[in-house]
Amino acid sequence: MGRPNRVTLPGGLADGVLATIRRHGLLAGGDTVLVAVSGGADSVALLHALRLLGPMFPLSLHVIHVHHGLRPEADEDARFVLGLCRRWAIPAHVERVHVGVPGDPAGEGGLEAAARRVRYAAFAARAREIGASRVATAHTADDQAETVCMRLLEGAGPRGLAGIPPARGPYIRPLLETHRREIEAHLRAHGLPWVEDRSNRDRRFLRNRIRHDVLPFLRERYDPDVVELLCRAAAVARGAVSRLTARAALELARLAEPRDGGLLLRAAELAALPEDLAAEVLRGGLLRLGVAAPLRAHAQVALRRMLDPSPPRHAICLGRVTVERSGAWLRIGPAGAGSISPRVWRPPGALALPEVGLWLESRRLGRPAEWLPPRDPCVVAFDADRMPADLTVRGRCPGDRFAPFGGPGVRRLKEFLVDAGIPRWDRDRIPLLEADGAILWVAGVRRGRAAPVTPDTRCILEVTLRSPLATPPSTE
Repeated sequence: MGRPNRVTLPGGLADGVLATIRRHGLLAGGDTVLVAVSGGADSVALLHALRLLGPMFPLSLHVIHVHHGLRPEADEDARFVLGLCRRWAIPAHVERVHVGVPGDPAGEGGLEAAARRVRYAAFAARAREIGASRVATAHTADDQAETVCMRLLEGAGPRGLAGIPPARGPYIRPLLETHRREIEAHLRAHGLPWVEDRSNRDRRFLRNRIRHDVLPFLRERYDPDVVELLCRAAAVARGAVSRLTARAALELARLAEPRDGGLLLRAAELAALPEDLAAEVLRGGLLRLGVAAPLRAHAQVALRRMLDPSPPRHAICLGRVTVERSGAWLRIGPAGAGSISPRVWRPPGALALPEVGLWLESRRLGRPAEWLPPRDPCVVAFDADRMPADLTVRGRCPGDRFAPFGGPGVRRLKEFLVDAGIPRWDRDRIPLLEADGAILWVAGVRRGRAAPVTPDTRCILEVTLRSPLATPPSTE
């Protein structure tokens, strides 16, 4: 970004906005910026400041006004924003959205959260349409202080107490270091009108109770600069979280092994890290797999329990991603791993198992004089003359029992897999080769006792378990 010329406006608002933009690198030359304007004081001041600063970068400004349809005056607010943009020759778009109203509008995930979701979806869609690289919202220092207070009362950790970042992805907050009193003084000095949202005084909402009751009390009884103090605390927490995140990214790259669309980590290596760092590594893994929403306190507690010496046996489900621990491994990956449907197979030939991304290949061959049993666990050999023509390939079922070759007796298949160190998430993905109700081979793990190759064997049936990395042979 080039060095802009200094701009001085009454009340110092533009100087403050310019300093925030430069300090946090919010804009670069030639940006197309979509400005979210509700018509309230904060958003009008944001648009005015960017309009004055725009030629210095330069900027191409567009406005979006989201019409939620929740208040009688919503149409009037939209007309106000369109009129303002017309006077300033700024392209404007009104996006009408539908907000599903929850049962308790003031509760967690209530009306405010629902409105925010549809609002940001509208921002993202409009930004794509016009090619905007930045979306500017009018969050102020007072909004930051209110957010920190809310999260403190909710028992948030450092990430929650870090509050609203100056930038996240395409979203920028040029007013985040500006106080509401400065904004209103600036608007009055320039004779700029704005609209009042009466819902901002509805004390059913926690934010409004903090804005109108808690912060004024703290200003009067504790410190007139309480907003500044809370913003400073948020900046300190944000710095600590940023450093932790950077270190966790390095550890994730070192420890995580990509597997089947997810990530595998050795639980012992993860648990050897400091607890906060280990938890952040898990969060980084979730983020890599698309879980971008902030984690609620119960989810964070559950993640940390995965690092305990005696972790929970059940998986944590976060949308379409699960976190689970089994034996020496911890997995972050897509929920609902595939299992194998039963099918009849007549070797020789190939059999695809697309639901688990594997396939089986078989061939018949005469027994060589110096034949040795295959050492590769993914290859098994049977006496072909002692095998039925049709075999069954399936996944495991409750109550399955298995007689491993060289083992002391018949065992529960589940116990065998646990002792073999097969993680819980892989057990339903293992093909079982079966004949006459007996498991002949736990593919890739161990063969059963049936049809062993002996000195008397004349013909061998060899079966190989293949992965998608290999090219299946033609079955024509």
